[in-house]
Amino acid sequence: MKVEMTLARNTVRRVVWVGPPLLAVMAIFRGWGGLAASGIGLAIVVGYFLLTGGMLSVAAAIAPAAYHAAALMGFFVRMALVALSMLAVAALFDVDRIALGLTVVVAYLVLLAWEAVAVSEGRERELEWTT
Repeated sequence: MKVEMTLARNTVRRVVWVGPPLLAVMAIFRGWGGLAASGIGLAIVVGYFLLTGGMLSVAAAIAPAAYHAAALMGFFVRMALVALSMLAVAALFDVDRIALGLTVVVAYLVLLAWEAVAVSEGRERELEWTT
C-alpha cells in the first residue's frame, strides 16, 4: 500500500477516539442538532483525509513534481472542497452551523497533530520509508 494512503487510513482510524468526545460535547452543549451536525462534520473530515491520501498516492506514482503540485495546490483545492461541503450541507439542511464548523476544525487539527506526533515518534511501523 502507498505510504500516503497508509497515513490517511491511520488518521481516519483515530476518528474512533476523537469522534465520540466531540459528538458528546456537541450533544451536551448544542443538543440533538449539534450531535447530527457534528456527525456530518466528522464525515467531512474523514473524506478530506482519504481524498488527500488518494491524491498524493496517485501523484507520487506520476512524478516528484506532480507530488509537490498535489501537495501544495491540492491543499488549497481540498480546503475549498471542505468549505463548499460545509456550505452545501448548511444550505440544503437545517444543521447547527456552529457545531458543524467547530467539529470540522477541531477534528482536523487534532487528527493531523496526532498523526504527525505518531510519525515523528516512530510509532507508525508499517510505513515504507521507515523499513
